[in-house]
Amino acid sequence: MAKAAKTTAAPSINIGISDKDRAAIAQGLSRLLADTYTLYLTTHNFHWNVTGPMFNTLHTMFMAQYTELWNAVDPIAERIRSLGHVAPGSYAEFGKLATVPDAPAKPPKALEMVRVLVEGHEAVARTARSLFPLADKASDEPTADLLTQRLTVHEQTAWMLRSLLEE
Repeated sequence: MAKAAKTTAAPSINIGISDKDRAAIAQGLSRLLADTYTLYLTTHNFHWNVTGPMFNTLHTMFMAQYTELWNAVDPIAERIRSLGHVAPGSYAEFGKLATVPDAPAKPPKALEMVRVLVEGHEAVARTARSLFPLADKASDEPTADLLTQRLTVHEQTAWMLRSLLEE
């Protein structure tokens, strides 16, 4: 007689945050992840396609920005996983979740790229800020800390980019 295979179920999550709150926070973080990834892709696109008298400055600046964004997606996705949920990871999912529009099909002029990125960073900041009430309600300090870090980056980057648009 063959023995039945033993299955090991994952233990339930008991980190002091209710299932409902973990789900709501994970959903919000999924939107933040989609926004961050979409902005990463747009910034990398602009790095490749920028032209004009500000080429060297913008090419270098965009590289620093897309590198920072690339490094940000993993901690966001891992926080979603820590809350017991699956992190989105496809273009289709990101397209449904993101508030940041996709990169223009035809690369715009250099200063229009800067304007698009300002709007993108401001949109990601709004997404991050909108999650604070959920994190506060659930006493989810790790998520609040992550959101604070992301807000600092997006608000500072938007300011620096806006400065390039002043006459």
